[in-house]
Amino acid sequence: MAINYNLSKVYALSDNDAEFVNEILTLFVTEVPDDLVQIKEGIKKKDHKHAYAYAHKIKPTLDLMGLNVAFEEILQIEAWTKAEGKKKDIKETFKSVKNQVNDAIKEIKKDFDL
Repeated sequence: MAINYNLSKVYALSDNDAEFVNEILTLFVTEVPDDLVQIKEGIKKKDHKHAYAYAHKIKPTLDLMGLNVAFEEILQIEAWTKAEGKKKDIKETFKSVKNQVNDAIKEIKKDFDL
């Protein structure tokens, strides 16, 4: 049973096509961690545009995968980039997003043998 993610939107989008769902999950598991690394780099280097680009990129995926808290927090990261905020103001929010994504990935890999 999914604890860290919710695939209802994925199934609705795919008309319950298991192959399509598997492709979405594979993309999530393989691409989102790399995007998180890029957000972290943008935060670390205070490259707000870089952090924004990758936060914006993963935002719809977080929504699609039912990571509602992470989705709200990625909105906070986007707002931080637009305000060109200080690193210390967003570090914990980023850690929270990263942890939620990592928990979902572990669970998806286990649940779907990816």
